[in-house]
Amino acid sequence: LQRDAKGQYLFDLLCHHLNLLEKDYFGIRFVDPDKQRHWLEFTKSVVKQMRAQPPFTMCFRVKFYPTDPAALKEEITRYLVFLQIKRDLYHGRLLCKTSDAALLAAYILQAEIGDYDPGKHPEGYSSKFQFFPKHSEKLERKIAEIHKSELSGQTPATSELNFLRKAQTLETYGVDPHPCKDVSGNAAFLAFTPFGFVVLQGNKRVHFIKWNEVTKMKFEGKTFYLYVSQKEEKKIVLTYFAPTPEACKHLWKCGIENQAFYKLEKSSQVRTVSSSNLFFKGSRFRYSGRVAKEVMESSAKIKREPPEIHRAGLVPSRSCPSITHGPRLSSVPRTRRRAVHISIMEGLESLRDSAHSTPVRSASHGDAFAGPGRSGRAESSERVAVIADESYSPADSVLPTPVAEHSLELMLLSRQANGAPCSIEEEKESEAGTPAAEAEAGGELRALCPGAGGLGPAQAQQVNKFVLSVLRLLLVTVGLLFVLLLLLIVLTESDLDTAFFRDIRQTPEFEQFHYQYFCPLRRWFACKLRAVVSLLIDT
Repeated sequence: LQRDAKGQYLFDLLCHHLNLLEKDYFGIRFVDPDKQRHWLEFTKSVVKQMRAQPPFTMCFRVKFYPTDPAALKEEITRYLVFLQIKRDLYHGRLLCKTSDAALLAAYILQAEIGDYDPGKHPEGYSSKFQFFPKHSEKLERKIAEIHKSELSGQTPATSELNFLRKAQTLETYGVDPHPCKDVSGNAAFLAFTPFGFVVLQGNKRVHFIKWNEVTKMKFEGKTFYLYVSQKEEKKIVLTYFAPTPEACKHLWKCGIENQAFYKLEKSSQVRTVSSSNLFFKGSRFRYSGRVAKEVMESSAKIKREPPEIHRAGLVPSRSCPSITHGPRLSSVPRTRRRAVHISIMEGLESLRDSAHSTPVRSASHGDAFAGPGRSGRAESSERVAVIADESYSPADSVLPTPVAEHSLELMLLSRQANGAPCSIEEEKESEAGTPAAEAEAGGELRALCPGAGGLGPAQAQQVNKFVLSVLRLLLVTVGLLFVLLLLLIVLTESDLDTAFFRDIRQTPEFEQFHYQYFCPLRRWFACKLRAVVSLLIDT
């Protein structure tokens, strides 16, 4: 890439490689050295958005989940959305009840290995695949039973379509969780879906706000505010606290983009949004893409031969030689267990040929998928719903977040310098971090350096904001006084005849100002103006 190459260039190059036309649902995600996730902004330079050194590690992801994925125009688009939702299921994001989980896993199995064959699929064959963060034998038997008896004869495309239709009906469909805490200090996950804003706590969806009810979103430091206007002019403000200011800003930007994409009728209605108050300089952000309605209208006009789809090969589950794309973390030596980074062009080539099939199960994940969870029942409210048999915890994922290798080395070296053990579990990073763990790590760091400065980063940021606010207030006050003074001079020197201005004109101070300063200045300006006019006439 050239240093000035925009994000749009890279994204178009990737979509051309994948032969993808319905590309507005997708985006490119990366993780900075501080392990904060970001969406690549298409209007900015790629290199300038990266805080790490090349080669850069990026991920092709669904950014805006389709409201109805089964209604997508092209099969290639449905297949890519299927891969993302299958990954959400494996990552612990698409959490659902055990009965729904078994059906979804059976659809995946049918799409990847085809019809059940007693000669190729021995007893317990479904246990060879890893569909969820945790499994149970009962769930595996249910998956195999559905695959044998209900899905025979379905093609991969049909199974994927049925998978999408089922996933769309789940409460956690389209959830990209942001870990936060509420005002009481309870852990929660905030997310933006095609239908609105949701808050997940435990195994319940405690809030669901439709997009047309969201009036404003803003953030200050780690605090995120959501302003809601419901029926009967009822207005509420939801307040949540993110782990870091950077995480809160990312949450805010995701909210602005999702609301613009799903709520607006035209992209021309998109406006620049600011998170600032009157005297605080905040962030300004503007969504730069098309909205959902425009994307659907554009998709309806696509007329071409369906592109070829490179699915993973249908392989027997007995040995599953090509199911997994590379060694799992559990099989890599401890000294070499690092995130693998690839160059951008290598990544583009590997996307088509990478095995998208379900990973083989590791023997270490034998825990029950549907644990006891919380026994509390949802209240009888239309906005509170039980989403699963267990608590929502996407941080339990077994998938690592891709981070540049040198960034990971720096992290491990810093932990070793602080005396912290560099275990494999610490090297694993899920895309939704745990706020408590980050707070604990921050507390340990402050305890190790008690004499290093009097203020922490958050406190220093608050002090800087206060100083800037005072300076801004002072400048505004001086500017207003100067404007008022000029206005008073103009009015008093005018022919406006009122008692107030007559009294001012008769004072000795005004007469002195008029004859010693104002009149010479007026003559000087008039002379200069005549000189300029005569010069223009001569030329």
